[in-house]
Amino acid sequence: MTAGPRVVLVTRRFWPLIGGAERFMAELAAGLAERGHAVTLLTARLDPSWPERIRFRGFPVIRLPNPNVRFWGTLRYMQALTTWLRGHASEYDVVYTAMLKHDAWAAIRAVSRTHPVILFAPGSGPTGDCAWQRTALLGAHIRRICRRADAVTAPSPQVFDELVAAGYPRDRLHLLPHGIVVRAKRTPGDRSRARDALGRLQPQLRLAESDVSAVYVGRLHPGKGLLELIEAWETVVRGRPNAYLWLVGEGPLEAELRRAIRARNLQHRVALPGAFDDVRDFLAAADVFVFPSYQEGMPLALLEAMEAALPIVATDIPGNRLLIRPDRDGLLVPVRSPAALSRAVLRLMEEPELARSLADSARARVEAEFGFEQVLDAHLDLFSRVLDRRRPFTA
Repeated sequence: MTAGPRVVLVTRRFWPLIGGAERFMAELAAGLAERGHAVTLLTARLDPSWPERIRFRGFPVIRLPNPNVRFWGTLRYMQALTTWLRGHASEYDVVYTAMLKHDAWAAIRAVSRTHPVILFAPGSGPTGDCAWQRTALLGAHIRRICRRADAVTAPSPQVFDELVAAGYPRDRLHLLPHGIVVRAKRTPGDRSRARDALGRLQPQLRLAESDVSAVYVGRLHPGKGLLELIEAWETVVRGRPNAYLWLVGEGPLEAELRRAIRARNLQHRVALPGAFDDVRDFLAAADVFVFPSYQEGMPLALLEAMEAALPIVATDIPGNRLLIRPDRDGLLVPVRSPAALSRAVLRLMEEPELARSLADSARARVEAEFGFEQVLDAHLDLFSRVLDRRRPFTA
């Protein structure tokens, strides 16, 4: 074990619930563990059938009580988080908490006098942390407590600016963009192998070699533009009858998406296979990545698609523009426009040279600018600097 900081990561949502913030915290924890740092991840036990303790990708995960009762479940989770952090205070040096919500409030109230508490604000816009603090019950109180954090990290300039506008001290805000582990570039053989594996996993995912497929990875949430994507897919299928769409993830919109799929008679063209902590087979098996979100901070799902060298269609929003240079790394389309989505998807399916050029450019950009080693270095540097500020000066 290295002599570097011992880290506790806190995220209320974690595997098997998978979204961008959850995958980022998993990558961060795994990266720290691989470098020899002591790291523990605390999360909520949202389902009583889940074991209280597991080992995930080389690090321990502890699930704290969170009964499925509104208000009481949140209160019980906050109490359990406070108790754990205080009871194990000698076992860690710094706390890093995802989202500026109840977990952050509990961590700061529990141990900020003895340990640095750093917060991670992953989202922006109407579904982001600052918007939640403006509208949620007790949100204003939680914001006052969160402003006392030793540091707050933002993955994008948009999130950073929202934090400044919300009154967070600028000198404690840190812009730390996301990154991704860069692996060997996929080959045509990888596509066939991935399709075979997915077809064995779920019959609804079985495709012929000549079929074309698009994939979305992320939460099934109203802010992700998925109903517009379903509408667009009706047009795509008219132009390419062998085109299939996979919506990989879980979330509150699932039932409405299934109704929309049935209403448009797309049951055999659109699949919702569920949430997966490792989506590489889906990316390897697909021909296009579609990301129609209304608002993002810095979307990890886009980075994963870029690393996989998939041609991308995404909405023209600030978070996506951080990663996708229009018509160079992918195609950007207006928000809430099924017609623009369908045109862009069909264009990539019908112009393979364009699709290949965009995918290669996106992959090269990830290799040059968004490697995960840089993310680990930046976080460890921040942890060390915050710890140094906390240590008493000795002559």
